[in-house]
Amino acid sequence: MTTMKTGFDKIDTTAAVVSVKHYLLDLQNRICRFIELEDGKAAFLEDKWEHKEGGGGLTRVLTSDNVIEKAGANFSHVRGQQLPHAATARRPELADSAFQALGVSVVIHPKNPYVPTSHFNVRFILVEKEGQAPFWWFGGGFDLTPYYGFIEDCVHWHQTAKAACAPFGDEVYPKFKKWADHYFFLKHRNEPRGIGGLFYDDVNEWGFETTFAFMRSVGDHYIKAYQPIVAKRKTHPYGKQQRDFQLYRRGRYVEFNLLYDRGTLFGLQSGGRTESILMSLPPLVTWNYDWHPQPGSEEAALYETFLPYRDWV
Repeated sequence: MTTMKTGFDKIDTTAAVVSVKHYLLDLQNRICRFIELEDGKAAFLEDKWEHKEGGGGLTRVLTSDNVIEKAGANFSHVRGQQLPHAATARRPELADSAFQALGVSVVIHPKNPYVPTSHFNVRFILVEKEGQAPFWWFGGGFDLTPYYGFIEDCVHWHQTAKAACAPFGDEVYPKFKKWADHYFFLKHRNEPRGIGGLFYDDVNEWGFETTFAFMRSVGDHYIKAYQPIVAKRKTHPYGKQQRDFQLYRRGRYVEFNLLYDRGTLFGLQSGGRTESILMSLPPLVTWNYDWHPQPGSEEAALYETFLPYRDWV
């Protein structure tokens, strides 16, 4: 790998922000195109908004009765004078610092229960504090939440995640795969949210250019990881039993996002636009008291085969 950096290495902050913003807007466009292509019927609605302290974003939401029940693809570039607690919990010395935060966040809730929900996010945080060199880091990743699992889909998902990491060192995929396993976990349920993927945060030790290249690789591989699964499973037949189970399991997704998700907490704590932050929530969801799947059922297989931690590649 490259020489270790500290996050305080000298960068042209204006050029860095322009480069990251250009990539993220293009990525948002490409992800939206692939979602519209797979749905084949609906188109994204775009909502431009401004942040009270500076900057703003582009929220895009698609709703359909065809393939994608709801998808959100957010771009944001916000400025503030006080870094939120969600970002300073591990770096209290950066409290009361001015910041810029750029990112793209995507959540896709398909209608067919045999197509998994997916989440993707990449972000760049730049902190400027008087008397100090600018401090920056990258974060993000992607994860998959199946309702009815297929081994080959899980292997493909993780093979693609591993390919995204490969140019940056053999240790990168195992490290960020493990981080995802631990991050996307509902502590109050003692249960994983899905089969994981990649998660990383506060990464700057490779230097700006290499870390930015890693973010681009993760962004580009998300489409490669998810689109083939959607295309393969979107016509799979299903009935009321499968739909009911999907809506029940979506409840876990809501619980995680509202209780643990760092991006959601950062957005709310920074005074972000609530409608855009909560676009990740599914349109329909149910909670059933003390429900358990029938032994030997397809629903039980999710808990027995797919949710437990395992090496997929």
